[in-house]
Amino acid sequence: MKKVSFAHMGYSYLGFKQLVEDMGFEAVVPPSPSPATLDRGVTYAPEYACIPFKMVLGTYLEVLERGAEMIITSGGVGPCRAGLYGMMHERILRNLGFNFEIFIFDPPLTGLWPFFIKLRRVLKAAGLSWLAFVDVVRRAWAKLKLLDELEQLATSIRPYELKRGETTRTFHSCLKIVDQARTLQELAAAREECRQLLQNIPRDTGRRPLKVGIVGEIYVLLEPFMNLEIEKTLGEMGVVTHRSIYLTQYTATDVLARGAQDVRQLAHPYLNQFVGGHGQNSVGETILYARNGFDGVIQLSPFTCIPEIVAKSILPRVSRDLGIPILSLTIDEQTGRAGVETRLEAFVDLLRQRREQMEARSNAALLPGY
Repeated sequence: MKKVSFAHMGYSYLGFKQLVEDMGFEAVVPPSPSPATLDRGVTYAPEYACIPFKMVLGTYLEVLERGAEMIITSGGVGPCRAGLYGMMHERILRNLGFNFEIFIFDPPLTGLWPFFIKLRRVLKAAGLSWLAFVDVVRRAWAKLKLLDELEQLATSIRPYELKRGETTRTFHSCLKIVDQARTLQELAAAREECRQLLQNIPRDTGRRPLKVGIVGEIYVLLEPFMNLEIEKTLGEMGVVTHRSIYLTQYTATDVLARGAQDVRQLAHPYLNQFVGGHGQNSVGETILYARNGFDGVIQLSPFTCIPEIVAKSILPRVSRDLGIPILSLTIDEQTGRAGVETRLEAFVDLLRQRREQMEARSNAALLPGY
């Protein structure tokens, strides 16, 4: 049985693990990213490669040393350098003496025939028919959607929790429950059980949490190790966060379709062309958050990420025009948790003071003779 692995990105590894196993392979599940993983990647990556490149390279080194014989990964198109990362990873790893197969899948709409040729080769290696593959994908997709749903639910509950950390502990218990569910019926049961567990967390519903949107590059947004668990940190500060990218949503809008055109259309007055990655989306999503009454926006970007650098240069104008505070955080291997938490605390304090001032002005306007 061929051993197959993939990159670790947030909690999606549980869905990809099932996909690989149901195809008939042995899954080599990548370990959660760690400082050691990043150090391995930094050692062999070009100096100015972005941190997702380095972390994924470190992950591939770990899974190959654990016996992985095949790696399945995604590609990319457009100005963003991520479209070349799979080939660069392969070259570096082969130069280090590793012997393996790698399948790099670009978005199917950029070339349906090459996509299906690669997929046919993978199915042949698995001994799986196209009809059976559709059923396998259906179950894996259901698990990925459930993981996204539960993560969003946990994020909405965390700012109200009475016992700090209870939501996070319950969510991780839910991950184990979802991991055990394989069929659609089992996933439906896991959904009900996990939603009940999360909704039963004791809460103070009288709180008035701030609302902060989070935009930026997909890997840094989805992988908690990369963003230093920013959603957990903000939630425990009493902030409801909404992330602009979840894997299943992104797959539906940007991989299997022509992109979130409504969001990109919003960005047009400020950025009227596709600059690769999620740069244009970061601008459009920020505008959307401002229109929906969010108190602030945080942009997360890897150091040297060109699309997010473009977005970062434009966001101050969006902030001035729409009156929404924006904090841009650049992440690389030198970024420390303490420094990020200090900046987040300062940003949250600013947002609270701003809301109090706006409410005071609004109340004063209602006084007689004002």
